[in-house]
Amino acid sequence: MTVTAERPVSVSVRGHWIDDWRPEDPTFWAAGGRRIATRNLVFSIFSEHIGFSVWSLWSVMVLFLGKSYGFDPAQKFLLTALPTLVGSALRLPYTFAVARFGGRNWTVVSALLLLIPCLLAATLIKPGVSFDTLLLIAAVAGVGGGNFASSMANINAYYPDRLKGWALGINAGGGNIGVAAVQLVGLLVIATAGATSPRLVAGIYLPLIILAALGAALYMDNLTQARNEKRALRDAARQPQTWVMSLLYIGTFGSFIGFGFAFGQVLQVQFASDFNTPVKAAYLTFLGPLLGSLVRPVGGYLADRLGGARVTFVNFVLMALGAGLVLLASGRHSLALYLVGFISLFVFSGIGNGSTYKMIPAIFKSRFDDQHEARRISSAVIGIAGAIGAFGGVLVNLAFRQSFLTYKSADAAYVAFIAFYVLCVAVTWTVYLRRAAGTAP
Repeated sequence: MTVTAERPVSVSVRGHWIDDWRPEDPTFWAAGGRRIATRNLVFSIFSEHIGFSVWSLWSVMVLFLGKSYGFDPAQKFLLTALPTLVGSALRLPYTFAVARFGGRNWTVVSALLLLIPCLLAATLIKPGVSFDTLLLIAAVAGVGGGNFASSMANINAYYPDRLKGWALGINAGGGNIGVAAVQLVGLLVIATAGATSPRLVAGIYLPLIILAALGAALYMDNLTQARNEKRALRDAARQPQTWVMSLLYIGTFGSFIGFGFAFGQVLQVQFASDFNTPVKAAYLTFLGPLLGSLVRPVGGYLADRLGGARVTFVNFVLMALGAGLVLLASGRHSLALYLVGFISLFVFSGIGNGSTYKMIPAIFKSRFDDQHEARRISSAVIGIAGAIGAFGGVLVNLAFRQSFLTYKSADAAYVAFIAFYVLCVAVTWTVYLRRAAGTAP
């Protein structure tokens, strides 16, 4: 059975496969396409949200690793960098798993894979555990980072170009909130069970993972056309715009996920007298990721209205100013100013996440007459940019680690962040705005 515009859009009886999907056709969209796309978006968000929480698990776990564990700050930064690294590497195969297995089918599998790191963390983390064991558990948590790429590639195929900024922003924002959610779960555990029960944080997510997999299995669909995208990765890699957008995404998403993993540790190390217990740090660490996640759809909406390149350009200017404020606050040891600067970085990185993702389909729509080809390439670019952007989170944690090791403060890392944001400002202006004459993506 196929889907037609004349008949109300329905899911194929062949294992949730939809054989005909034409979101750019207004009649098709109004006849039921919007309803099916929305249903898939809702369950995609829930699964991606749990994936982000598991991926970010170690931003919370390190707060529990007190003196009884015997690990120094450099080791803890390594524990937060490792899942970021693994997650960034998995984003490419996860993106193309959608085309290989189907969006609904892969969402079920990728959700169930989250059980592995949570079971390991819930059973093995306790005083006396070796650092090598923790490195292994942290690395396995990287599977949560792959969920984002497959979710975004899948949802990208469901929506018409005029709504992609909004849809991708909502999808990504709902997932990103998982970073804040796991930190709130950590705060709840610390407040009720104490700072000696890190295994409870992982245990709480076990039933939620089952619900995410079950929801995807029952209510999501596969698009047949997504299985016909041959050699998309190779073709996307040949496009110069792929690498430009990957650089910009390092600055937006790389900042968001890197700061999300490192914020609690930086507070504990740089303001040790103010945050000398895990619960004090946990009260604040969730705020930045929460706000950055909530404003991500705003970035997509603004990009839909004003143009992604314009929003991205202004956003990088503001991120450079925010990093400068954090550097100033660090030098003055002003906690209030420091928090304002750091939270502004989360907010602007969230807006930039939405605007850069809106730019990708717009760029390739303007470069290909065949709109199916444009969607094929843009879906592949979303995977590549997502993988490279997530690697930016590794660089953030390594920058903090090296700065503390060398200078006993994070100031050198902040200088590096400012320089990178200035580079992104220059690239956005030169490539997309300088001679755009109103045609910028």
